[in-house]
Amino acid sequence: MTQGTQGNTMLGGYRVLDLTSDRGYYCGQLLGNLGADVIKIEPPGGDPGRNTEPFFQDQAHPEKSLFWMAFNTNKRGITLNLETEDGRRLFRRLAEKADVLVESFDPGYMEAIGLGYAELEKLNPRLVFTSITPFGQTGPRRDFKSSDLVAWGMGGLLFQTGDPDRPPTHLSHIPLAYLLAGMDGASATAIALYWRGTSGLGQQVDVSMQETVAKTTMMLHEVWLVTGTEFRRSSSWYHVPASPVVLRLVWPAKDGYIFYMMYVGAFGAEEDKRLVQWMEEEGIADDFIRGIDWANLDWREKTKEYGDRIQDYLFRLFKDKTKAELLDHALKRNILIQPISTPKDILTHPQFVAREYWQEVKHEELGITMKYPARFCMASETPLRIWRRAPLIGEHNEEVYCGELGLSRGDLVALKQAGII
Repeated sequence: MTQGTQGNTMLGGYRVLDLTSDRGYYCGQLLGNLGADVIKIEPPGGDPGRNTEPFFQDQAHPEKSLFWMAFNTNKRGITLNLETEDGRRLFRRLAEKADVLVESFDPGYMEAIGLGYAELEKLNPRLVFTSITPFGQTGPRRDFKSSDLVAWGMGGLLFQTGDPDRPPTHLSHIPLAYLLAGMDGASATAIALYWRGTSGLGQQVDVSMQETVAKTTMMLHEVWLVTGTEFRRSSSWYHVPASPVVLRLVWPAKDGYIFYMMYVGAFGAEEDKRLVQWMEEEGIADDFIRGIDWANLDWREKTKEYGDRIQDYLFRLFKDKTKAELLDHALKRNILIQPISTPKDILTHPQFVAREYWQEVKHEELGITMKYPARFCMASETPLRIWRRAPLIGEHNEEVYCGELGLSRGDLVALKQAGII
């Protein structure tokens, strides 16, 4: 694929070497979105992440993994065997001129093969060396193995997901812990580059997936510290503290679901009155719902059955209307209803379309054009976009090894035969 014109970007001119597995792909991708020249380094034959489903047209092939494509845009790709001395020698040459190295090997691996921060710092004192690992480079758990699900659990986020009367639930196939760690890795790397601009020195950036997940758990820790009780997960329901009342959060509509949380007391009374007026117009209201003193309603004084009875009116109000109809009513009546978007809804949402969030990227090798999220923010002077699709296996070997390191094509043949690239 021909690279797009990057022009003026935030990280234009910076070189990033990406040695990450799936738990770090997103870090390099974000740096690439900012304009850095990211070189994804894979073992000969390709990164194991290329075998992750789903696949384009359900054809299991290392060049057709949609997972790989999604998280490796804006990267060039080369192959290199770091288990060989010749491979490490080539890597050191690349590291000498790089600004950033991002890796996600288990702690100690890079040191064991002679490519740890202490060694590379001698070659390139300006190098920012970013490591993304399950539990960080230090501490009693540093050598423990992990997966995305384990990181969810060890960071506390898994405790909040699922229904309260069932085991915790993992969020579909989305590797959220990996993505959060990648975001932290990219932001910390950019900050380290800024510091390098004033100090002239690089540094090691140590990202722990457990820590990056733990900080996303909102007030879980504070609830425990202040009340001595553990926050109760609720999924599509909300258990009112110190009350038997359970409030529905996700409501069925005619063509899907909406999100609505019912507030009472001084905070929600006016909206509740507008809801009752809507029920009147729909022929749903009766003396019970009309007679509620919303401003003084305290769930702590009510039974679960009382809360369920009130919510039954809402259930009947919502269930026969489409999400679009409910949103239209909500906007007219100043009621906080939010349709829950499906993947199809997201692709066609007028707000995304108006902001040109989706970008079409050509895949000549597949004979198609696919839509991708174009950026994670809009910047007026340094635009973010997708400059290139995810690389094929070894796609830029000649470009990097011959064009930048001065090797000949004959050298590449020999290196490939020896299993080095």
